[in-house]
Amino acid sequence: MTTKSIGIADAANVPDTVEATGPHVSRRLLLGGAAAGGLTLALGAGAPAATAAPVVPAPSSLAATARTRAYAARTPLWKIAADARLAYGTSHTSRLFEDEEYSALVDRQAAILFTEDDLLWYQLKPTPDAPLDFSFGDKLFARARRDHQLVFAAHLVWDEGFGEGWQNADGDSLLYELSHDDASDLLFGVEKALVKRYRGRTAGWIVANEVTDPEGEDGLRTDVPWYQTIGSGYVAKAFRLARKYDRHAVRVINEFGFESTNEYGDDPEARQQAMLTVLKRLRRDGVPVDALGIQAHLNAQYFLSDFDPKSYRRFLSKVADLGLDILITEMDVLDDGLPADATARDAAVAECYARYLENVLPNRDVKALMTFGLSDRYSWLQEDYPREDGAERRPLPYADEGLKPKLAYEALRHALADAPRRQPLWRLPRHR
Repeated sequence: MTTKSIGIADAANVPDTVEATGPHVSRRLLLGGAAAGGLTLALGAGAPAATAAPVVPAPSSLAATARTRAYAARTPLWKIAADARLAYGTSHTSRLFEDEEYSALVDRQAAILFTEDDLLWYQLKPTPDAPLDFSFGDKLFARARRDHQLVFAAHLVWDEGFGEGWQNADGDSLLYELSHDDASDLLFGVEKALVKRYRGRTAGWIVANEVTDPEGEDGLRTDVPWYQTIGSGYVAKAFRLARKYDRHAVRVINEFGFESTNEYGDDPEARQQAMLTVLKRLRRDGVPVDALGIQAHLNAQYFLSDFDPKSYRRFLSKVADLGLDILITEMDVLDDGLPADATARDAAVAECYARYLENVLPNRDVKALMTFGLSDRYSWLQEDYPREDGAERRPLPYADEGLKPKLAYEALRHALADAPRRQPLWRLPRHR
């Protein structure tokens, strides 16, 4: 497996500026499933969560006792994970820095920060004619440096995150209207500028995000503007450019949907096979991809009944056999199909965390775990996909009110504490 060490170094790189013409999109529902074990729920054998009776956890050590809360206060998650040589972190964004209570929680619990939206084009380059605006990313990188945290940067290539400034009058993406040369200059020009600005300060780049599809061409999605304007070679070129301008950051291909069938009928094993097809070709062609990022957006409604632990573990082994590290990059749980009652819902969400992590973290090729946020106070699921019954979503380890740890936190903490040691991917700069 590849291993890289990176500290937090100053990188006074003068960025290129890019002008171009180009796209938009809103985040799709990227939900799948996870793995088996942990908490026990009275769901009934094979009964779909959507129709199950309210979920009640069996008595277990996951109760949020005073002893547990004291332990949580003493030992942050990143440090528990570090005992297993795992990097634990969360997504974060500069727009939440004003919430000092929440930011303090992130500062304490995370050793690595996923750049949630500070590097997305709607902020970086909100219109085709706008110069690159690094101010959002600079704030996050500066805070990470202050708190001795690594930065996991996203995304160099994605077909979403552009905003309305990249739409035509009909609301369609302008990217599809670009010529081959204009699309290449735009995409790779922005990539070059980003990587050069933050090289030496970035632990890893998601170079390509959501670019695979079992119904695509040789595993690649064809319904994205970069494929249709530049061609299938855009993924390989993006990885080669990332290595050229920052040889030390881990280069990642990131994807969702490997865990369970979802509401769209996606077959997780077909999605796994599409990714393996793409990875094999990239490795065969000498493309410098270092790791697979697995988003792990789990959908409780399907995951609790459909997840196949053995098949999933085989998938992870096949990825590792290709010489790749594995990162869990965006874990959370969509609580559709679960009761509105918060106690029952929290138990079922925690079960998803426990089942998934007890099947994933024993694999020593898994080098990092990032949740997509820490508290229900801020979740893209609540923003983009509110529950039909009006109940606030509860997808993350900490509650909104008082940022108190929930059962999901207990499942997460137990899984990290039980994980075996492995060869670390990064040297963590944290010392407290």
